[in-house]
Amino acid sequence: MRKARVRRFFVIAAPVVAIIAAVGAYLIYRSTTAAGEYDVFAKCLTERGIKMYGAFWCPHCEDQRKDFGRSFRYVNYVECGVRGNLNAQTEVCMRSGIESYPTWEFIDGSRVKGRVPLQILSGLSGCELKAEG
Repeated sequence: MRKARVRRFFVIAAPVVAIIAAVGAYLIYRSTTAAGEYDVFAKCLTERGIKMYGAFWCPHCEDQRKDFGRSFRYVNYVECGVRGNLNAQTEVCMRSGIESYPTWEFIDGSRVKGRVPLQILSGLSGCELKAEG
């Protein structure tokens, strides 16, 4: 009798677990592959050699990431923060002379510090800001 209950539990539980796992995998896949609203704009910035220096702990950097939404994955982003030491900076950022976050660097070496509205980035870069969604 106990074996029958255990077997019935697994017959019911296994498909439920499989369905939950499949839905979870699909949602993860969809969130990493779905097009972002500013994909073309972010790709253009990167193609033009524009970089954003930032730090994982920086609230202004997080706001800038949110401005791009999913499209931020196409921005040439350089992480300057060092996990475990909020006062430290990565070697690449020290060599580049980055003093604040975020810092946008253009191919000619010019920089803009702080969170920059996408419309301003568009004007500075020559990349068209057009929502694709």
